[in-house]
Amino acid sequence: MASEHKPLITVRNIVWRRVPVKTHRITEQDNIVEVCDRYSKELRKPGDVLFVSEKVCAVTQGRAIVAASIKIGWLAKLLWPRVRKVSYGVGLRSPETMQCAINECGHARILFAAILGGLTRALGRRGDFYRIAGMQAATIDAHGTSPMQPDCVILGPKNPDEIAKKIHAATGLPAAVVDVNDIGGSWVLGSDGIDDVKLIEDILRDNPLGQTDEQTPFGLIRRD
Repeated sequence: MASEHKPLITVRNIVWRRVPVKTHRITEQDNIVEVCDRYSKELRKPGDVLFVSEKVCAVTQGRAIVAASIKIGWLAKLLWPRVRKVSYGVGLRSPETMQCAINECGHARILFAAILGGLTRALGRRGDFYRIAGMQAATIDAHGTSPMQPDCVILGPKNPDEIAKKIHAATGLPAAVVDVNDIGGSWVLGSDGIDDVKLIEDILRDNPLGQTDEQTPFGLIRRD
């Protein structure tokens, strides 16, 4: 299914073009730096910024975990049903994703985040659980959310700043590792050569790479 998102967006009174780059199906056998360099060679121009999906970076790092292989512990069984149900995704509201968060962040940190997050949520404040647990908990994607790895929980990428630095060195373009979704959320998890991270987040807020089976794991941003 091709992305229906438009290539142009106006941010800060400037029109920006987003150029999704189609590749082969990326697996653990690929090097994301080499992929970005090879597939962008005929497309990139001076002044472009390269952005790449954090989910794809994680896949190349071997961080797509078959859900059926995840051993669920007592803390995950206790906490996952207490995660707030939302209409836009699963997050940690599954035994497998909660267990992965515990594996990534540690029992103590997740338990502390759950206790404090529950207290502050009762007072009307949301988001403290993820603020305390950190990026590695917030970037976990449940199995069934990625059409390329439907049976896998996908963890967040390791060292996204280092990934961006290597892509910048290989391509000559400022680079960002981004987490973008179809409900208007966009976060730069790692970058190199980019001075204004918030600008990149705003340019990508409508998810120009798409969320299904487009096979466009990275793209280019340029002024139109």
